[in-house]
Amino acid sequence: MTSTQNTAPKDPWDLPDVSDLVVGVLGGTGDQGRGLAYRLAKAGQKVIIGSRAAERAESAAAELGLGVEGADNAECARRSDVVIVAVPWDGHAKTLESLRTELAGKLVVDCVNPLGFDKKGAYALKPEEGSAAEQAAALLPDSRVAAAFHHLSAVLLQDASVERIDTDVMVLGESRADTDIVQALAGRIPGMRGVFAGRLRNAHQVESLVANLISVNRRYKAHAGLRVTDV
Repeated sequence: MTSTQNTAPKDPWDLPDVSDLVVGVLGGTGDQGRGLAYRLAKAGQKVIIGSRAAERAESAAAELGLGVEGADNAECARRSDVVIVAVPWDGHAKTLESLRTELAGKLVVDCVNPLGFDKKGAYALKPEEGSAAEQAAALLPDSRVAAAFHHLSAVLLQDASVERIDTDVMVLGESRADTDIVQALAGRIPGMRGVFAGRLRNAHQVESLVANLISVNRRYKAHAGLRVTDV
């Protein structure tokens, strides 16, 4: 007689301890990257800011304090366990292509939103690969690519007077272990929660939603984020 082992499904909110991971932020001298670096460092994460020029990164890191370090993009990628990509869309492909070796084996978290702007406001662009995250995955075959942190207000992220940012972070990726890490990183920031939102093939609509949030913010003079209900 054989018995079957009763294994309970994994609790989706049972997330790993990520406190010892070094987080690199490519594009860390820009508003979004700088804001993410500040919030993660303030939460106790070891953070390295990356920029094309090491001097710019070092200057931004010195302004942030909190133990944040600055380095050129390649050095930032080499020294980090998790690398957040927060570069402008028009430099996205070129930056990642140049760092393919340094990013090999790393968890790369893409938060780039491909957007265009005209007299009617912001609108979504659709890359040939489907999304910025899928472009990253195509350009970095030896890395593990996830997508997250798209809908955060750079203004709120950088405002030291704001103690909590009450918003959800939609996290996408192919590996549950990787998306769990990203969710856990998001959860270290007070008020923030990481929510799994599908595989990378669904990244386009998540990236595109930023155009809608820009419209919301302009109309209501706000810094809107997102909340996912009933989870």
